[in-house]
Amino acid sequence: MDNFTIDKPIKTICVTADSFPDGIEEAHMKLHATLADKDRRQFFGISWPGPDGEIIYKAAASEMEPGEAEKSGAETYTIKAGPYNSFYITDYRENLDGISRAFELLTAQHETDPDGFCLEWYINGKDVKCLVPLRTKQEDL
Repeated sequence: MDNFTIDKPIKTICVTADSFPDGIEEAHMKLHATLADKDRRQFFGISWPGPDGEIIYKAAASEMEPGEAEKSGAETYTIKAGPYNSFYITDYRENLDGISRAFELLTAQHETDPDGFCLEWYINGKDVKCLVPLRTKQEDL
């Protein structure tokens, strides 16, 4: 487990999966089909528990220019800046269970923000950094 800091908020364009985990791949495919400049974007998976205990999952890509998502009518999500705990997984397609295990370990840490989310940051098309935000108020620890 490593510490990682996102220096500034990252505004993203999103597609919400119809279900979790079965709808993840389809959501990413829909997202990729709608975007230009794919080689210059950062890609993410963002998830958190919904009100009925279901997992809400969004396939996301960084905006190329401010207001891009609004102009196209797309859904948006802003990844907050701040400290995160993380695990780096190489060749994640060969170890899909590694992603869920990483998040189980990350979310169990006492310094994890209880109102946070799980963030998958896809790197080079084959690796993924799994992150969870940390509490930022000292009294919350």
